[in-house]
Amino acid sequence: MTTQRVKLAAELAAFAARIGHDFARPELLVRAVTHSSISSQTRPSNERLEFLGDRVLGLSIATALFKADGHATEGTLAPRFNALVRQETCADVARETGLGDVLKLGRSEMLSGGRRKEALLGDAMEAVIAAVYLDAGFDAARDMVLRLWGPRIAAASLAETRDAKSSLQEWAQARGLPPPAYVETGREGPDHQPVFTVEARLENGQAATGRANGKRAAEQAAARALLDRMEKTND
Repeated sequence: MTTQRVKLAAELAAFAARIGHDFARPELLVRAVTHSSISSQTRPSNERLEFLGDRVLGLSIATALFKADGHATEGTLAPRFNALVRQETCADVARETGLGDVLKLGRSEMLSGGRRKEALLGDAMEAVIAAVYLDAGFDAARDMVLRLWGPRIAAASLAETRDAKSSLQEWAQARGLPPPAYVETGREGPDHQPVFTVEARLENGQAATGRANGKRAAEQAAARALLDRMEKTND
């Protein structure tokens, strides 16, 4: 084994310790940290794992939120869920665990700061979740998610989360205005993971935008931004 491979193996072992999982099949972790910029026929990228990990994360978070608050409505649980599974949150967890330091990237991706890119980190974190799932089953993957997301789940469950769109509509109705309009103003990224930009507009001319990986989440973000603006101006 070359010096470089020994170093990589040590770094991956340290990362596995940080996330609290001892891989029986370490090749799964190697695949999870392999970006498409350096993949080949004999060295697959983490894209398929990312797809699977997104679903494992979603079920783990949804179940945790459901159990944490037995009185929360769907309208309350949905924004909590969206906040916990969004790419930015996955990227934050990736930074906390040092995932960026062990990513296998192509030269161009490294030179462009790939180890710090939000999308790249978020996708890799989902791939790691899938690697744990394939290595040891759902319970192991769920337990890891609960460890790494624990403080965020607790904060989301304790917070009084309002449905921003409903709140904005109530605000408008209380002032004799028609319901706000939501206009999609942009869409970026690949078809399998688009990022939407939506503008929330009131008849009085006030407007604000929101961006998210789903159109509904973008509408919520836009409504929240507009509500915050109204509250700051006491309009």
